[in-house]
Amino acid sequence: MYPPLPPPAPHRDFISVTLSLGQSYDGSKSWRRRSCWRKWKQLSRLQRNVILFSLTFLMLCGFLSYISVADQWTAVDGRSAEEQKTRPADPPVLPAPQKADAHPENMQGALPQKPQRHFRRGPPNLHLRAPGKDSEDPRQGDTKRRDEARTVVSWRGAVIEPQPGTELPSRKAEAPARPSSQAPRIQNPAASPNERQRAVIDAFRHAWAGYRKFAWGHDELKPVSRSFSEWFGLGLTLIDALDTMWILGLKKEFEEARKWVSKKLRFQKDVDVNLFESTIRILGGLLSAYHLSGDELFLRKAEDFGNRLMPAFQTPSKIPYSDVNIGTGAAHPPRWTSDSTVAEVTSIQLEFRELSRLTGSKKFQEAAEEVTRHVHSLSGKKDGLVPMFINTHSGLFTHMGVFTLGARADSYYEYLLKQWIQGGKQETQLLEDYLEAIEGIRRHLLRRSEPRKLTFVGELAHGRFSAKMDHLVCFLPGTLALGAHHGLPADHMELARALMDTCYQMNRQMETGLSPEIVHFNLYPQNDHKDVQVKPADRHNLLRPETVESLFYLYRLTGDRKYQDWGWEILQSFNTYTRVPSGGYSSISNVQDPLNPQPRDKMESFFLGETLKYLYLLFSDDPDLLSLDTYVFNTEAHPLPIWAPPREV
Repeated sequence: MYPPLPPPAPHRDFISVTLSLGQSYDGSKSWRRRSCWRKWKQLSRLQRNVILFSLTFLMLCGFLSYISVADQWTAVDGRSAEEQKTRPADPPVLPAPQKADAHPENMQGALPQKPQRHFRRGPPNLHLRAPGKDSEDPRQGDTKRRDEARTVVSWRGAVIEPQPGTELPSRKAEAPARPSSQAPRIQNPAASPNERQRAVIDAFRHAWAGYRKFAWGHDELKPVSRSFSEWFGLGLTLIDALDTMWILGLKKEFEEARKWVSKKLRFQKDVDVNLFESTIRILGGLLSAYHLSGDELFLRKAEDFGNRLMPAFQTPSKIPYSDVNIGTGAAHPPRWTSDSTVAEVTSIQLEFRELSRLTGSKKFQEAAEEVTRHVHSLSGKKDGLVPMFINTHSGLFTHMGVFTLGARADSYYEYLLKQWIQGGKQETQLLEDYLEAIEGIRRHLLRRSEPRKLTFVGELAHGRFSAKMDHLVCFLPGTLALGAHHGLPADHMELARALMDTCYQMNRQMETGLSPEIVHFNLYPQNDHKDVQVKPADRHNLLRPETVESLFYLYRLTGDRKYQDWGWEILQSFNTYTRVPSGGYSSISNVQDPLNPQPRDKMESFFLGETLKYLYLLFSDDPDLLSLDTYVFNTEAHPLPIWAPPREV
């Protein structure tokens, strides 16, 4: 037996209490921080690194965004203040555009103008006293304030800093400015727009309505699809048409476009532009708008843009690259070659020279004129005719032995004469090169067709003649006539008349009355052949201005009204075969098919900038409306003043 167990001890409950000296859990932040730190330490090293990298990246992005936004607002505020400070008290203003018709809405939104002593109705009498240091210029008393108000055009945010020689705009005169020109004031009032001019105004308004509705602020209208296309993204059509609107007296449209330039046109953007095309259209358009309106906004924009084009000249040979990025300053040749075309590098001088004259910064003129001098000194020409290409590294002509007055060479010859005229007929080298080239054309490129004996300009390739003529060559009659007007041999005018007849026939012999892009002339007597023949790939029409450009010069300088009648026929053809009902005009693919001309759905900016402008001037009987003794037109039809000859001491 086992002894009995002792009675169980009484059950006791215990409570365990943990004492915390000086601290307790009360939801405090210090406790949460220790908890977060414990969780952080529990993460792997990789996880911690990823989190740290993400936070750093977000902070950096936020910081950069803040700087960018601050810069933009500072720039906007600065420009607003600048426009108020730099608006001249009495700018060199031409008479404001007069109303194009009797509608009251056309008088709204007009730029404020000083009342003119001689009020003119109808088309403006566009004469100016161009700003210059040697004349009594209303801008002179305002120059110092403008220097102080306009610090610089900001290049902040650009990928690279400006290179030496591409300094920011400055109003300090680096060299004496060219003497300014002063157009005489015309006392007789001008007549109101005539019937044909009103038809041009109607065509412009129709084209502008399509652009405004479907492509506002973009480069070009696509009228058929009611959309737009971009080339540079700089409102190309709008800038190209500024001076046309002023000349046509379209106040409301001009003021609306001016507001877009003021508020929306910004050149600080990462985009490549073609040096030649952007110079003649944008720089030329802004300079012309400044001269006609007297509005300093356009000159400031022109100077900003001119500075951004300057890196294109930084090549081993000083022959500029074809393309330049206006945001980064990086310039380069086309992707497929290191060559530039001769026409492009020699057809920017009018604009760059005028920009230097207005700003007092000689770098623009020096860069452009160095190209002219270099081309003058090159071998490889044929009696003044130049090849089509030039290498930017060696500075030498390439693709030797091919000579044309069409694409890639045309405006070289035009700018020889026009620079000589612009400079007051002082630069004899330009005149000599031009005269030699005209003789080279006569000797090597001029032929007559069969059966109508039309005089035309062909092409020469390694000694072999081609009866091919671009529509672009139809600039030549007007250029020859302009030279004859300024004292060159009278036989230049005779050749101008003969070539004008040919260019008219290039339009007349097509079923639509519109010229194709390229024609070939028949050289052999055959009864069943026309003088003008067209290949299927060449029968498109791009709304080009060259024929009506030369018609303007021929009528202005001869007074022969047949040239007005020919221009009227062409305008009617444009209205019949290229006008799009919803707004705008479209280039067409087949000028030989009036039933189906095949719209290409594109309205080039030069239709408003050149074609309609020249038609309006052609139909004017006022020789003082942009007098050819006062203005010279750039190759995009933007009028720039002729410089007065230097004063004799």
